[in-house]
Amino acid sequence: MINVSSNLLASSFFAYFIATILAWGSFASKQKKASLKIKKWERISIIVAALGFLLQIGYFITRWIAISHVPVSNMFEFTTFLGMMIVLGYLIIYLIYKTNIIGLFALPTAMTVIAYASVFPKEASPLVPALQSYWLKIHVTTAALGEGILTISFVAGFIYLLRVVDQTKSSKKTFWIEFVIYSILSTLAFAIVSYIFNAMNFETTFSWVNETQQEQELVYHMPAIVGPPDGEIVKSSHSFKPIVEAPSWMNGVNAPRKLNSLIWSLLMGLVLYIMLRLLFQKRIGAKIQPYLKNIRPELVDEISYRSVIIGFPVFTLGALIFAMIWAQEAWTRFWGWDPKEVWALITFLFYAAYLHLRLSKGWEGEKSAWLSVIGFVIIMFNLIVVNLVIAGLHSYA
Repeated sequence: MINVSSNLLASSFFAYFIATILAWGSFASKQKKASLKIKKWERISIIVAALGFLLQIGYFITRWIAISHVPVSNMFEFTTFLGMMIVLGYLIIYLIYKTNIIGLFALPTAMTVIAYASVFPKEASPLVPALQSYWLKIHVTTAALGEGILTISFVAGFIYLLRVVDQTKSSKKTFWIEFVIYSILSTLAFAIVSYIFNAMNFETTFSWVNETQQEQELVYHMPAIVGPPDGEIVKSSHSFKPIVEAPSWMNGVNAPRKLNSLIWSLLMGLVLYIMLRLLFQKRIGAKIQPYLKNIRPELVDEISYRSVIIGFPVFTLGALIFAMIWAQEAWTRFWGWDPKEVWALITFLFYAAYLHLRLSKGWEGEKSAWLSVIGFVIIMFNLIVVNLVIAGLHSYA
């Protein structure tokens, strides 16, 4: 059943890829002429995306059956579920507005999230006692749904910025747009590099003394640009040696290896970004902008705002209210200032401020779009850094 589940996930990823090509193809054609044929390709793109979503639901159900609990209990499962919720958010917005604009970036974002998820261990393991609760289904899935819909706000806001920001000259705005693109490419690069080194059976085992003064072995599956402090190689499939050591003050489970993965992600993201810049001979945002010239900024601004209106209460319900109820049941306290709890609160406060500034201060258009981008950065920080780097009760292994 696990193999069936994996095949369904791979099939859904392929469907999203085809839907993305169809979506961009139809919009590229719109720059030349409008026709019923183009509308037909738009509809086919939506149908293929919906098919991919159904295939991913099939993955979710079959994995649930195979492991006997809801598959959101580790980094691989939660992140693939988040990717599915991003696609669901996209389909909901399509049903409301009957436009495929959001698919231009929502589907690639979902694909990047799923690709990122696939580098983590896929093996199913029994739930620890604290997770053996029906609140796992309610809390985690609702929070992920809220985050997925809020991601659509980012997508719409980013499309707005690509459409309206002057790309004829360099500015702070174009710099930050390029930085967002680079960050997405870095996430994609992390998945690509992980696949390559896994296929090469790349492995280095270090012996080192961790922050608790206990000797342990630490296994790297990428070349160790950063090795553990005072670490010694005890087994290696290659001759590559660390260039530098991780700072001794870094704490957290396997912190040196995670720092090494982060550096690889940033470096390879830079390589991808430079390659695209050389290919396009201009900023990536400037290359994309002409394809968006027929998009009405007012429409994507409204979509971004509507996504927050829908996603914010869902996120609040799942990530705060349901979480506090479960915390009381599991740990006999509603709140404990665990890093994940703190960042859930920060996310809540940020989007509350977004709505306040939008409704009371008139922050529409470009200001609202930048807030949507910042909100997505907060969500990604919560997903990546808080889950993997900052040690806490909620940290995924």
